Amino acid sequence: MSETASQSAAQPASVPKPPILDDELDGSNMTMLEHLTELRRRLLWCIAAFLVAFLVCYHFASNIYAVLMHPLAAALEGENRRMIYTGLTEAFFTYLKVAAWAAFFISFPIMAGQLWRFVAPGLYKEEKRAFLPFLAATPILFLTGASLLYFGAMPLLIHFFVGFESAGGPGELPIQLEARVSEYLGLVMQLILAFGICFQLPVLLTLLVRAGLLTTESLIKKRRHAIVAVFVVAAVVTPPDVMSQLMLAIPLLGLYELSILACRWVEKNRAKG
Repeated sequence: MSETASQSAAQPASVPKPPILDDELDGSNMTMLEHLTELRRRLLWCIAAFLVAFLVCYHFASNIYAVLMHPLAAALEGENRRMIYTGLTEAFFTYLKVAAWAAFFISFPIMAGQLWRFVAPGLYKEEKRAFLPFLAATPILFLTGASLLYFGAMPLLIHFFVGFESAGGPGELPIQLEARVSEYLGLVMQLILAFGICFQLPVLLTLLVRAGLLTTESLIKKRRHAIVAVFVVAAVVTPPDVMSQLMLAIPLLGLYELSILACRWVEKNRAKG
C-alpha cells in the first residue's frame, strides 16, 4: 500500500483541459504580424478587384455614359439638343471618372466580402449572426436610394432646372441649356452617391442602439434635432437648390421614423433574450 501511494504521489496530477467553447474567436490564435499580413492580403484583393472592374468599365464607358445621360435625354426628347465640353481633355477625364465610379460599385461587393473575412474571425458566432442582417440591408438600402434618385428625383430636377430657359424677346437674348458633359455627369454621380449613402441611416441607428450607445426613447426625444440635422446634411450633399434638398430630406425623415421602429424591435428582442 505504501509503495502504491508513493508512486501515485510521484506522478503529477493531470490538469483538465479547458472545454472548447462553440463561441470561441476564430482568429484568437493569430499574432499581430499575422493580422497585418492578412490585412495586406485583403487590401490587395480589393485593389485588384477595383482595377479589373475599372478596365472593364472603361471599355464600356460609353454605355455607362448613355445610362447616366438617359434622364436628361428623356426630359429633352424631341428637341434639338446637344452636350458640350469646353476643355480639350474634359471628355477624356470625364470618361475616366465615370469608369472609376462604376468600377467602385461593381467591385464593392468583393471589397465588402474581403472586409468581412478580415473582421469575422474576431467576432463571436452570436455577433456574426447579429451583423449579417445589417450586411444584407446595406446594399438593398443603397440601391433603393439610388433608384429613387434616378427614376424619381432626377427627372423632376431636370424639368425644374430646364424651366429657367427663356425664349427671349425684343431687346433680349434667349436663354437655352447647353449642358457640359463633366458638370452633368458629376452632378448625377454625386447625387446617386448622396442618396445611396444617406439611405444607410436605419442601419447606422439600429447598430448604435444594438451596441447600447443609443436608445429608442432618445431617438424619439431628439426628433426635432434630427429633423434639423437631416436638412443640414441634405443641404451639404446636394446642389444648392431647395428642390434637390427637399427630395433627399423628406425620404430621410421617413427613414428616421422607420429606424425608430427597427430600434424598438431590437430592444424588445434583447429584453426577451
